[in-house]
Amino acid sequence: MSTRQTSSSQNHPIESRDDLLRIFQAGEKPKAQWRVGTEHEKLVYKKQNHQAPSYEEKGGICDLLQGFTRFGWQPIYENDKIIGLSGDDGAISLEPAGQFELSGAPRSTIHESYDEICRHIQQTQEVGDELGLGFLGLGLWPDKKRSDLPLMPKGRYKIMTKYMPKVGKLGLDMMLRTCTIQSNIDYGSEADMVKKFRVSLALQPLATALFANSPFLEGRPNGFSSYRSHIWTDTDPHRTGILPFVFDDDFGYERYIDYMLSVPMYFVYRDGRYIDASGQDFRAFLRGELPALPNEKPILSDWVDHLSTAFPEVRLKSYLEMRGADGASAMMSPALSAFWISILYDSELLDTASDIIKSWSMDDYRNLRNEVPKKGLKTLIGGRQSLLDLGRQLWPLMNDALKRRAILNDKGQDESRYLAPIGEILESGQSLSDRLLARYHQTGNLDFIYQECDWAQPHILS
Repeated sequence: MSTRQTSSSQNHPIESRDDLLRIFQAGEKPKAQWRVGTEHEKLVYKKQNHQAPSYEEKGGICDLLQGFTRFGWQPIYENDKIIGLSGDDGAISLEPAGQFELSGAPRSTIHESYDEICRHIQQTQEVGDELGLGFLGLGLWPDKKRSDLPLMPKGRYKIMTKYMPKVGKLGLDMMLRTCTIQSNIDYGSEADMVKKFRVSLALQPLATALFANSPFLEGRPNGFSSYRSHIWTDTDPHRTGILPFVFDDDFGYERYIDYMLSVPMYFVYRDGRYIDASGQDFRAFLRGELPALPNEKPILSDWVDHLSTAFPEVRLKSYLEMRGADGASAMMSPALSAFWISILYDSELLDTASDIIKSWSMDDYRNLRNEVPKKGLKTLIGGRQSLLDLGRQLWPLMNDALKRRAILNDKGQDESRYLAPIGEILESGQSLSDRLLARYHQTGNLDFIYQECDWAQPHILS
């Protein structure tokens, strides 16, 4: 949930369905212009006592944001409070309980994303050390109750906090306790978008299993490999899930518009404030009949805002968002990008992956989504092949795809190097969650977590 930023081009009224369509059409790019964007969140804690800092307190989240301005980041304000930053490396924003997110700039190569992440690590460590703040790379707060966590002063979060308990049991947990990493992927045409959407949606459980990193809740094992993924199954059924219509023959931009028009609204943004429109109908808004804003019709930025309020496993904007991975250490972000770029930007592997999933039924898709939070890499596809075996099948093909891209850094290394963390998981058969659980059972407690799950911890990449 990045900080809201719009352009003047989005201020004109929506006059027809074509205006809704143009957002997606504007994302079409020739292959030479395809980019990758990374989004990575981390949990912020006070080193002195491991508590989550509030926004206002000395050395808290406000001070953290202010500290980044020394690096050239420009403040973004809401009601005179700094709630985000913008700069050459993208945007920094706050999740509801102060989870700290970098939404990186679109980059031509994974090497560039890696360099961006390294800059962010350096900046985060410098400011964090001054304020006595640390950062955890996990998909879920391992030891915090909801009541232990603050709420950031963002209008949309106040609205969502009121609305979430009406539509699911775990929506507040999603907001307050979880972290994720994401990769954003381009497409060349509507047909290319459809193919990439289907393949990435089908393979999202594999990404969930490979990046599972949330096995603890309130200080104890929670019985899940990815509890963060489980949380999404009881957050809001109207805006989450696997979107079965994506696999229909007539899927395209128009079907996604229909889906989004059926998603209940959260808010309308006017004159610097968020107006509560939770549960209301965007179609009524198009007719000028929105109860929250009577006799007014939407502008294009309202549609852009609304697109950001659906949370399926893959989300379409003017690019495709890969949303299945748990938060983890910083170096898992380029690993996730390498995973998706190898599959979705290489025509040969994209065709292979498309052929693989064609044999899966809708029940297979549903069962994968339902079972992967608990079973992780042991989840079976149609009662046959495990996700671990599928990952091992795809592993050499992913490496070959990135070698075919033949994009080298200044050391002459291609982008396949960023797959190394995934290779370790596939070779051992142990996810990050599995390793954390083994460590817990060795020690009998979570005392190790703040030392061993540092978000900025070094990895084998060099």
